[in-house]
Amino acid sequence: MFSCYLMMLRCVVAVLPLVGLLCFSASAMAGSPTTVGRIIREDERLNRYLASDAVIEVLASGFTWTEGPVWVGDSLLFSDIPRNTIFRWQPGGTDNPAGSVSIFMKPSGYTGVAFYGKEPGSNGLTLDASGRLTLCEHGDRRISRLTSQGGKLTLVDRFEGRRLNSPNDLVFDTEGNLYFTDPPYGLPNRFDDHRRELDFCGVYRLAANGQLTLLTKSIQRPNGIGLSPDQKTLYVAQSNPDQPNWTAFPLSAAGTLGPGRQIAEASDLMSEAPGLPDGMAIHSSGALFASGPGGVYVMLPSGERLGRIHTGGRVSNCTFDSDESTLYITADDQLCRVAVKTN
Repeated sequence: MFSCYLMMLRCVVAVLPLVGLLCFSASAMAGSPTTVGRIIREDERLNRYLASDAVIEVLASGFTWTEGPVWVGDSLLFSDIPRNTIFRWQPGGTDNPAGSVSIFMKPSGYTGVAFYGKEPGSNGLTLDASGRLTLCEHGDRRISRLTSQGGKLTLVDRFEGRRLNSPNDLVFDTEGNLYFTDPPYGLPNRFDDHRRELDFCGVYRLAANGQLTLLTKSIQRPNGIGLSPDQKTLYVAQSNPDQPNWTAFPLSAAGTLGPGRQIAEASDLMSEAPGLPDGMAIHSSGALFASGPGGVYVMLPSGERLGRIHTGGRVSNCTFDSDESTLYITADDQLCRVAVKTN
């Protein structure tokens, strides 16, 4: 099923005029990748994941605000929210180690005709168990799925009859249940937008049977979300500048949450570099690779920090490739990568 869907994605790219593989001009697309920032080692256990000579490579730049990376087959898809576009990065050969970037989908998150603020496009992207691309759409205020015919199917856009704010990030469990966050960052006036129909920011569960449940509204600004490998812990990033942290919720087999426990906070580093807790990737070992001020924090499930992949700037999200040998990072206007140990 997954391989069939990858073939479908390639067909969609080939036949839809709005998704055509157009050449994108980025400053780091020719020759070898450039490097940026540094690896900050705070605990020797970081060596399990990153080699002593690991560097942060810039694969492409010149975007507006990158987000939502997801590995699909042999390439990476990622959002540029202000441009209302999903881009596709493909590895290059020896003549172009930085690879190449093309437009995969435009529009990606807003299909209206009037101006809709500065962040109308898609945000978080993921694949379901069948390999189908699933999107958080800011402007259209929904979560949708790309169909085999190239169109989109709305999975959810309302809670108890009221429109969602602007779905931000999402993750599936192994049973096909979807967990997602819904802050108002995609609304033109965010928290003060007159279009808001919900007076809270929720964390939700969309069951495989289509039933939507509000799991919690205790986090003022829920953003990135992740699931532990054993499916027993749901992680949520809080992007409130007054309370920048990560919370772990015990998750029952029935899909309900127990009391949340703050495992780490980022206020101590906000004076050093810009950014807030945002998207995350959960390693198969259970370690968290979580974006925060100045880069990606590598943490144990307890929240103990092993080190930082420090770009020095704002970082929105990250994801692994299929064998966890590479971590791809959406860092402000750049797409970066770091080699990861696979032993």
